[in-house]
Amino acid sequence: MAHAITNQCNLCGDCVPQCPKQAIVLEDGEFWIDPMLCNDCQGDALEPQCVSVCSIDRPPVPLQAKKGRCKTTARKPPSPNLFANGKSSPFASAIVVWEACNVLAQRLSLPWKIDANEKLCYERQVNGGRGTIAFRLTNPTDSESSIAFDAPGARAEMENWDVRAACLHLIFAAHAINLEQPWEQEFTISDRQIESYLGLEKRKDLSKLAKLKAISDLVQQPCKLLLDINWFQQGRVRGFSLEQSRLWHLLEIQHHFQEDELGCKHLIGLTFRIRAGEWSKYFLDRRGARESTAFYQYSSLPKSLLQTVTSLWQQHEGACRMLLWLLFKTKMGNEQRLTIPTLMRIACGEAKVLQASTVREDRKRLLRSFESDLEVLDRYGLKPVFDPVTYPTDIQPLWAKLADLPDDADAALDFWISDGSNDNRLTDAAPRDKWNRLMQARLLCFELPEGWEARSTPTASQKLRKSQRKTAAKPRSALSGQEIVTARKSLQLSQRDLAVHVGKSQSWVRDIESGRLQAGFKEQQLLLKVLGVSL
Repeated sequence: MAHAITNQCNLCGDCVPQCPKQAIVLEDGEFWIDPMLCNDCQGDALEPQCVSVCSIDRPPVPLQAKKGRCKTTARKPPSPNLFANGKSSPFASAIVVWEACNVLAQRLSLPWKIDANEKLCYERQVNGGRGTIAFRLTNPTDSESSIAFDAPGARAEMENWDVRAACLHLIFAAHAINLEQPWEQEFTISDRQIESYLGLEKRKDLSKLAKLKAISDLVQQPCKLLLDINWFQQGRVRGFSLEQSRLWHLLEIQHHFQEDELGCKHLIGLTFRIRAGEWSKYFLDRRGARESTAFYQYSSLPKSLLQTVTSLWQQHEGACRMLLWLLFKTKMGNEQRLTIPTLMRIACGEAKVLQASTVREDRKRLLRSFESDLEVLDRYGLKPVFDPVTYPTDIQPLWAKLADLPDDADAALDFWISDGSNDNRLTDAAPRDKWNRLMQARLLCFELPEGWEARSTPTASQKLRKSQRKTAAKPRSALSGQEIVTARKSLQLSQRDLAVHVGKSQSWVRDIESGRLQAGFKEQQLLLKVLGVSL
């Protein structure tokens, strides 16, 4: 329990140097005790030092939980809300933002190293080694000179982080893209906005103070990252270098209070003033992008992703890591081939994957965790499409094998009877070489949920190629569902057989044949090839 200063304080300041947590703050001409720092001097003194040195009749008193609702206080309006359509919002998606998101999500699972100055450093090569991006940690308070933590301090700091900080980083990136010059202009964001974005307003089990403490901690974590960038010349965009540059500047934390009948201040709100680092001058310059002298890269940030990470981060952190990584990966196109070892390293960390390759029990645990995380992605709507060649049914997770289980009870019974008569049943134990085969397996792509549509600014050459493709493309008629059924049966193929050949699920084939779904152009071409039909 924290203590609170009453309104009878004479502002002598004797208690300030005595506080071991530096929780007593002078703000707007009055002292108050930050309840997010105060712990009643436990472990430092026998009694609270602010009480023992206070000379007035009513010294600081134990802070009682505030009763009733928090009244609205006068606040400076924050920046406009994101997610105006309720689903998604544009955000900066440059390589700097992606790599910082990976650092915040994967933390000590990444291969950090000690640099020449004994600082903990994570460095990433980009574009085949032509450029590098490196990250270090520092204090979140904005200052002219930023000093990186030493290695033990940085490790201790990251051990207290969690994956939700990556969501705050993405929220900052969405605010920054609304500014004309984000490296000079600032934006403000309130605790109420963050609660709404993360879905924390639904957490009735948390007190207002607990939510504010969590939000304050999460906001500060992206602001503790320092950047070193060595970039190469690309066309008219000149090469540049940044050293010890902040990812985000935390300019100010404004506290909002409400007094009770004793005159004790209760913290009821926070507002954060933030400015993007100097990296945005090169990767978020709208005018420079029009003149081809800088980059301006953006994509779509789904609101559902933020709330999903907030609800899953404790039970399925691996799924949250993959969600955040795939947000940027799918921007490159949903036909990107993804190897299973890559996804495992993102979800579990490279060290755990290496250990699992040699220790059988660790391998079993990692596989269970990874397949459970894939199932979480599937439920969220980011459905993995297994490569039928390298990731066949016998090594797929059980939940994927049961995706084609009919909803009708009689059909389901026939399904299990048919499965029981096969030599290889769905519930059979995995083959002994499953791990080795998974190390060679891949996913064709992920089917994207609503709100994941990539937004990007096409270059002139991209526009030209697109127009050329449209000119060259001839209108084609599509196969009807009945034509697919007829062609499939003439080849004596079951729905499952056809699904394997086109790299889809049986339920997808069923929906296409019934007319519930319409196959896209690429899927139509694949069906034509597999069924041997010409139009």
